[in-house]
Amino acid sequence: MIANVKVSWSGILAGVQPRIDLTRSFDQRYHNYLGYLLIVDGEAGGEPRTFTVRIGPAAQARHGFRAGDRVAGVAHAPADADAEAADLYKASALKLLERAQSTPPAPPPWLGVPPALEVYRERGHRRLDAHTYDASCRTCQWGCRMAVAMIVDQWNPSVVRRRWETFCYGPKSCPLHRAGPLRKVPGRKGMSYTEEDWVDEEATAGRGADE
Repeated sequence: MIANVKVSWSGILAGVQPRIDLTRSFDQRYHNYLGYLLIVDGEAGGEPRTFTVRIGPAAQARHGFRAGDRVAGVAHAPADADAEAADLYKASALKLLERAQSTPPAPPPWLGVPPALEVYRERGHRRLDAHTYDASCRTCQWGCRMAVAMIVDQWNPSVVRRRWETFCYGPKSCPLHRAGPLRKVPGRKGMSYTEEDWVDEEATAGRGADE
């Protein structure tokens, strides 16, 4: 799609996930809780496809979107696809055309109405293997694919590398979860930082196995 062109879209929601950015600076990390991603099986710009649309927290609070809802709206293709997790953003004219008639199937994955962004912040996340995310967690309300900006040199923050990382905010007991390999963060003068398992354990220490 052409960047910044307004696109009409509609379809059935396969799921709703949080839209969260991550900034890394060697062993430090900072999150930006931006809103939600609608995973849509439908049509965008007159083409049938599966795509994602970013919406704000107010829009999600108002509509309570969940898997199975039929929705429509207009949005823009992002100017920088490497920094935006959604295929479409700046969504407007959102319409809930039809509410899902059936209750979501037993989890996992969890396909209900996702909680407020503050809940994700409080729960903390564990790393999630990218292949597992694609195969099993792409529609789960606890899954998240983050756009990551890595500041290689803290004395020259304009030097930024980008990549994608997948995380899980869900129950620690989820049988689908696979952490995958440890992640390394590049630093200045060829140094690197490896994020060990204890980081995830500390981030989720406030909840039990089934929370």
